[in-house]
Amino acid sequence: MFGAWGTTDAKGPLDDIRVVELGHVIAAPLAAALLADFGADVIKVEHPRAPDMMRDLGPKATQDGAGVWWKSIARNKRILALNWKPAKGRDILRQLVEGADVLVENFRAGVLERAGIGPDILHEWNPDLVILRISGYGQDGPMADKPVFGRAAEAMAGLPHITGYPDGPPMHPGFPAADSTTGLMGALGVMMALHARQNGKTRGQVVDLAVFEGLMRLIDYHVPALTGAGLSPRRNGLRQPMDFAPGGMFRTRDGVWVTVSAGGAETARRLLRAVGGDDFADDPRFATMAGITANMGEVFDKLDQFITARDFDAVQAAFEAADAVAAPVQSVEDILAHPQIAHRGDIVALEGEETRVMGPVPHLVDTPGEVRWLGREPGADTAAILREMGHDPARISALADEGIIGLPREAAS
Repeated sequence: MFGAWGTTDAKGPLDDIRVVELGHVIAAPLAAALLADFGADVIKVEHPRAPDMMRDLGPKATQDGAGVWWKSIARNKRILALNWKPAKGRDILRQLVEGADVLVENFRAGVLERAGIGPDILHEWNPDLVILRISGYGQDGPMADKPVFGRAAEAMAGLPHITGYPDGPPMHPGFPAADSTTGLMGALGVMMALHARQNGKTRGQVVDLAVFEGLMRLIDYHVPALTGAGLSPRRNGLRQPMDFAPGGMFRTRDGVWVTVSAGGAETARRLLRAVGGDDFADDPRFATMAGITANMGEVFDKLDQFITARDFDAVQAAFEAADAVAAPVQSVEDILAHPQIAHRGDIVALEGEETRVMGPVPHLVDTPGEVRWLGREPGADTAAILREMGHDPARISALADEGIIGLPREAAS
């Protein structure tokens, strides 16, 4: 439901959705980016003098010095530099909200209320607005006012507890798992709320998401394992915390790290025969999957002996013959050179831009997503957006002089 102002040239399935993003860092901005990939008109609001810190986090592109992470997480977004706290800035924010379908924010719980733009006010401005609120521990409860970072949320969800070696410390994964899964779950929440609105079940509503919750939901098995079966998952090194089928991480004789898995009982027995011979596979202890699971330490050792004594090609052939999987672990260099990834179009290059990014996921056959541009400089679209909203050049210049808005370096100079 676009308002009276503005247009979009996007062609994706969400090209009739406008999103106002008040997010920062990863969780909320990623949720908005996922929507933007499929055509949503995302207007990212940054303070003119304190833009999103994601611009400076991580490595910088050699081509132009911009943060490469920013290029991806701010892609397909229009950038509005606006201080929305003064009255004139608040009026502009209100105009934005009145013409929007979704507002995304990830301030600490209560920040919007203290600023005078809580959900009650936002819904006065636009009763149909879907508000995605991402916070560390949710908008209510005994920990609602506590700050949180992604790693604290991962710890809350229990991920480090099941990652690492049994006699070693808990470990975080090699990417911001809590923030990223929150962004994914936030985009899903927005789509469900929009669907409910479209079907007349509600008008606008709040999607309340704590950063630890999405990750805890995707881990999924640890709570029912304890409450339903009395089993408490523990970190287990190169094996799964609760490995129910043969598998693990191994290194071949020629130095290739492979991850191994065999799904069902028949596949598992074929694999045991391939790596241990008939006597090993026909051991009565391995007659059922439960028996294999109960003796997984011995199975793991046999797999290790087999794999470490052979080159990768021989290991892969043996596993394929058993209908099992021995998949090589891909480095980033491997990913960029992989023919299947190239065939799927999963890495996107834009004309005039050296930095490549992940393409939209999932692949929609009839209405695919698209990366139209990468993250832009501060205030890049401020003037254009304000013109769409009916502000004339003189007013835009005056607002910039007052520090209410920010313009790109070229326009401001």
